[in-house]
Amino acid sequence: MGRAAEMTGTTAGFLRSLGDQGLITPLRSEGGHRRYSRYQLRIAMRARDLVDQGTSIDAACRIIILEDQLEEALRINEQLRSRQAGPESAAGT
Repeated sequence: MGRAAEMTGTTAGFLRSLGDQGLITPLRSEGGHRRYSRYQLRIAMRARDLVDQGTSIDAACRIIILEDQLEEALRINEQLRSRQAGPESAAGT
């Protein structure tokens, strides 16, 4: 956890608070140490940036969760539009 905090420019307590908020859930090693993925570290850095701008931790976590949900919804929407357009639109490109 110390290395993850160092990499993200935060503290171990900050990373724990992100876990408490449900933003990131690190895996655990056999010894019980938290293991963060690169994606989780990027999320932690995004949360740190928002907090540095004056956003509370709980609000920052909610913003990031909503951003992820929006991105996923847009991706699904694009997939559905592509399927609906069918092969005839692909032939015209």
